[in-house]
Amino acid sequence: MRSFLIIIVTIVSVAATAQVKRTKVASYFGFQVRPVFPTRFIGDPQLNLATSATDTISFTTTFTQKIGYSFGGTVRAGITKLIAIETGINFTQRNFDIEMSVPDSNIYATNDLSFITYDIPVNALFYIRLAEKWYMNASLGASLTFKPTDVAVTTSTGTPSSFIHAGFIRSKASFNLNANIGFEFRTEKSGFFYLGGSGTVPFSPLFDLGVLYKYDGVERNLSGEVDGSFLSIDFKYFFPNIRNKGVQFQEGPITQ
Repeated sequence: MRSFLIIIVTIVSVAATAQVKRTKVASYFGFQVRPVFPTRFIGDPQLNLATSATDTISFTTTFTQKIGYSFGGTVRAGITKLIAIETGINFTQRNFDIEMSVPDSNIYATNDLSFITYDIPVNALFYIRLAEKWYMNASLGASLTFKPTDVAVTTSTGTPSSFIHAGFIRSKASFNLNANIGFEFRTEKSGFFYLGGSGTVPFSPLFDLGVLYKYDGVERNLSGEVDGSFLSIDFKYFFPNIRNKGVQFQEGPITQ
């Protein structure tokens, strides 16, 4: 992680040094909205847990990440006309389906669980100009992720048995790897419109899953690690920089 951040900082520093005599590059503020999709291309969206075959009480749990969403504010700080640093803060909610069963007792149940994070990305962004108003973008970086709290859900089966699924975070803060590619349409008066795709891969498990099964005073436990990686479709809009014309405040005595 340390080496990766050093590489990103070095690239940006070299680019900035090479442009000592450049004209001032504008910075922009905007917002983004994105659905997030779990995929096996960059992670494992499903966790399967089961007790030992020799256990007198056997049960299984399947914990599957499904579609979630993310939104937030974005700041793009220009370094050159073709290089920028993009940061901001995003709210991300991952959703999970839970399936559980006790085959010997013909017990089957389902439930769901959501887990939220707050992410602060720092990405090195590179442009390729395709036409007068069209650009292709690619970015790479890392994000600091804040995990507010543990989560848990209890499932009643309609019998004396019940399940508890709990997600335990190892630390409040962690890091993700970010990669992004997309296309941008720029207008002077209406702002920038962006459509692209990105991938997010946590450097450590999103959380540890603990499962507790209770039946007539008997308890059994299972545990595993939840990945949390996802792909997303990104929609971004950046507000135009409007230059004020004329003097907004004239110096002189204040009169009533």
